[in-house]
Amino acid sequence: MAKRENYNDLYLFMLVVQEGSFTAAAQRIGLAQSGISRSVRDLEQRLGVQLLVRTTRRLSLTQAGEQLYQTTLSGFDALDSGLATLEHYRQTPSGTVRINASQHAIDKCLLPKLAVFKQRYPDIRLELMNESRFVDIIAERFDAGVRLGPEVGNGMIAVRITPDMEMAVVATPEHFRRYGFPQTPADLAVHPCIAYQFGDGSLYPWELTQDDKKVTHRPQGQWVFSDSYMEAEAARLGLGLAYVPVELVADDLDRGGLIRVMQRYSLRMEGLFLYYPHRNVSPALRVVIDTLRI
Repeated sequence: MAKRENYNDLYLFMLVVQEGSFTAAAQRIGLAQSGISRSVRDLEQRLGVQLLVRTTRRLSLTQAGEQLYQTTLSGFDALDSGLATLEHYRQTPSGTVRINASQHAIDKCLLPKLAVFKQRYPDIRLELMNESRFVDIIAERFDAGVRLGPEVGNGMIAVRITPDMEMAVVATPEHFRRYGFPQTPADLAVHPCIAYQFGDGSLYPWELTQDDKKVTHRPQGQWVFSDSYMEAEAARLGLGLAYVPVELVADDLDRGGLIRVMQRYSLRMEGLFLYYPHRNVSPALRVVIDTLRI
């Protein structure tokens, strides 16, 4: 039985048979003809059988040579097939991608777009962590984060993943019966407003546009949340005016459960951006980026 170190000789023997001559085999792989001839002779000596009948015009296989050729051919075919399978694994992205995002971003963008991974990239594990605060994604071991607008820290890349986001001032019909309909940003002062709090404890000042200038309203009211979904839910419960992305309340507006006001003053924000360190982008993160970008 041939030892493992003789597999090169087996391969050269197979090549000689396939090419029909020592000369053609040597040309194919760039070795000297004498070296290939010596390897096949060594193989015959170790096995104790003649494999090739050499004449001046052609090579032919002995019965033992034919059997060895078929065995060698199937063996190397199986090896090639196994290596091709490994190549598939190398080309198919795998591993874990961990993303920090708000519930809004996960629900309206990440989950719908990344659902195709179930069929397309089954070897990728997606961890979508619902947090509204802006985190240090490197320190907290996230591969990427999602935030409104393209402004990110040094060494980060931002990729737009949604179109511009339209904000809407909304409340229940009962709220407006009690407090009236605000006509201008100044009128908001008499309305209980639902506030959004950032991770650092500061409140989001409502950004509005008036006469092509940005004006702000600092919400005053009983309720503060760190999630846009909860702001919208509080508005549905009649707890005050909310200023939220319009897509979160589109169904409520259609049904009449909420009423939108001050549309002409409402802001169009730059949409959601995925941000990540510019170095060490894994193949798995790369396909996430390519799938989400618009």
